[in-house]
Amino acid sequence: MAQTPEITGREILPIPDIPSKGKMALDARNAEFPAIKPLRPPAGAPNVVIVLIDDMGFGCPSANGGPVNMPAMEKITERGLLYNRFHTTALCSPTRQALLTGRNHHSAGMGSVAEVATGAPGNDSVRPNTVATIAEMLRLNGYSTGAVGKMHQTPTWEVSMSGPFDRWPTGDGFEKFYGFVGGETNQWAPTLHQGTSPVEPWGTAEEGYHFSEDMVDKGVAWLRGIHTMTPDKPFFLYTTFGATHAPHHVPKEYIEKYKGKFDKGWDAVREETLTNMKSKGLVPPNTELTGRPEGVEAWDDLSETQKKVYARLMEVYAGFAEHTDAQVMRLIEALEEIGVYDDTLFIYIAGDNGASAEGGLDGTFNELMALNGIPQELQDVLPRLDDLGGPKAFNHYPVGWAHAMNSPYQWTKQVASHFGGPRNGMALSWPNGIEAKGEIRQQFHHVIDIVPTILEAAGLPEPYMVNGVAQKPIEGGSMAYTFDDPDAEDRHVTQYFEMFGNRGIYHEGWTAVTHHSTPWLSRQWPSFDEDQWELYDTNKDWSQARDLSKEMPDKLRELQQLFLIEASKYNVFPLDDRTYERFNPAIAGRPDLPAGRTTMTFYPGMTNLMEMTVLNIKNRSHTITAEVEISEGNADGVILAQGGRFAGWSLYVKDGIAKYAYNWFDAAYYYVEATEKLSDGIFNIRYHFDFDGGQPGAGGTGALYINDKKVGEGRVEKTVPFIFSADETMDVGGDLALPVTDDYPEGEKNQFKGTIHWVRIDLEDDDVSHLEPEELKYRRTLARQ
Repeated sequence: MAQTPEITGREILPIPDIPSKGKMALDARNAEFPAIKPLRPPAGAPNVVIVLIDDMGFGCPSANGGPVNMPAMEKITERGLLYNRFHTTALCSPTRQALLTGRNHHSAGMGSVAEVATGAPGNDSVRPNTVATIAEMLRLNGYSTGAVGKMHQTPTWEVSMSGPFDRWPTGDGFEKFYGFVGGETNQWAPTLHQGTSPVEPWGTAEEGYHFSEDMVDKGVAWLRGIHTMTPDKPFFLYTTFGATHAPHHVPKEYIEKYKGKFDKGWDAVREETLTNMKSKGLVPPNTELTGRPEGVEAWDDLSETQKKVYARLMEVYAGFAEHTDAQVMRLIEALEEIGVYDDTLFIYIAGDNGASAEGGLDGTFNELMALNGIPQELQDVLPRLDDLGGPKAFNHYPVGWAHAMNSPYQWTKQVASHFGGPRNGMALSWPNGIEAKGEIRQQFHHVIDIVPTILEAAGLPEPYMVNGVAQKPIEGGSMAYTFDDPDAEDRHVTQYFEMFGNRGIYHEGWTAVTHHSTPWLSRQWPSFDEDQWELYDTNKDWSQARDLSKEMPDKLRELQQLFLIEASKYNVFPLDDRTYERFNPAIAGRPDLPAGRTTMTFYPGMTNLMEMTVLNIKNRSHTITAEVEISEGNADGVILAQGGRFAGWSLYVKDGIAKYAYNWFDAAYYYVEATEKLSDGIFNIRYHFDFDGGQPGAGGTGALYINDKKVGEGRVEKTVPFIFSADETMDVGGDLALPVTDDYPEGEKNQFKGTIHWVRIDLEDDDVSHLEPEELKYRRTLARQ
């Protein structure tokens, strides 16, 4: 881009200060200096809004011919462009890191997810300071920057009150942040932050709260406010939903819109979706439907129970997706209301990866049971079908529906090799900057192309230095050349893909790919040398349905060599499909806050403590001790709790009686209760659990002591073996989000009424956690992304 006086110097950010030129005088009356000019981007720079939906496949939205009604995405398409060859990385955090930086995910340190980070530069989950985000670039060029929703780029060991916070959203360049930091959350009762401070939702599900609605409310309020105060200052709003990631939570009226619509089954839905795509001109007429993956049965071969449960799970997901799109429509309407929509580059990305198969072959009512390797019987789900999608469920649909939502492609989220993992729907509009309306663009593009597109639209150069640090070159290319030229030749002609050993290379329409591992299957995967490569000419075979590897071995070898070159260039090596080693921080080489500790003391005000950052009490004997002070008989409330409605434990006082509750997946509750009532004074309340041992998840005996006097005892027949929650936390002095037990109310009413001096957890030896199957560790962690 040719430099103009207005943008000269913006290659270095912050823009270096230049002393004002004027006339100096002893008396200010005789001095002459230019007026202060606030920093602004070049004239004509648009507002920018990015909407990112979680876990949505290419074949889901109605704009792409899918079965889910998404009028907001259709509206963006009608007012702008729909891209049918847009790609992500096939997994959550890597896509988000690539989207915000314009660099490939390994180049930006996010080869997979922070939960399995290693010491390798491409997989350490630490965004280098040589890789600035688009938020920081725009902020330093005079934009207002805000983010609402899910942010999953922060290293796990930094997600605590200790920080550091330079890789939290506010450290990534966002002046405003409201949402959650992690892979998933309960939509009815999320764990939230405002900036870096924990905050509580304004209400409960019963009071009408839903996170997707709340986050858009906060985003709209921010837009209105900054537009009122600085109407001449453009903004960047990053709106990234936790939806449609599990748990699939949605108001019931949206579920009922789809009642009976999926009784036909996933095979029929895939066929209908492909037919719709062809009629829209989204795919060529000769596009073939690829086959079902291993483990997924033909719909007609399923039992009536399977069909009934699976269809309802899909109805819930479809309602969830439509509800999410409805919130996007509210955002669009707000932009129209304040008169800025036409001057906004609005980018709608329908999925950070393909649809998720992490619900397993049967789907699940309570995802946490699946993550702990505990099977659910479909017969047990039948009586609770009406609870699916509501606050009493933590549901996820089965693999068959994930595959259908990726129609017409092979595989799903996590499988980066084939288009079912990384190909996603994307629409954008900018009425003042793009003449074309309602057109399809077929050029190949990748999520790393978003940053350079924004920079070109804003008239900004790529910075070579940010905050005093020389920057890696941006690795994507602008899409602006396609805006008004539907026949423009592709400029993004080569792109590698890799996730957990699933890898591929795209070059000028050809793809060489190898599927290495399957998210829902447990087995020993082959060595990388033994992987079978496939070859597709997507210039003629849009859906990768016809493997040419046997017919064209020379072409395959050529592309395999190209993969090695690209992978070497972008920090992909070493390939890493390890399980146990990556889940063990000491072996993987990442920090672990509780490592080597057997005791931790907590104090009032310590809340929102993520499970990975505190001592692990599972599969071992342990003691929880609290020193509390009670006055005027005011003793009720929670002393210390971990987890929530779907699994967890709590030490609390009710009606003056000390109690301990253990929640086994909302399926069994165990209580240990004191026989004596607490009076006024200072008390040492201690709960000791004597673990039976023998296997993960075994039971044990719990005992309560008041000032060293045993006052209660009871059995806990089963315990949670591996994880209490993917989003609920440990809290001192209350039980935030959803309560562990219905023995006390939700929200502020369960806070401890007395004074907590301290609470300490002491651990004894763990002799059984190592017995957890390695493949379960893999599935457990990846399902949370």
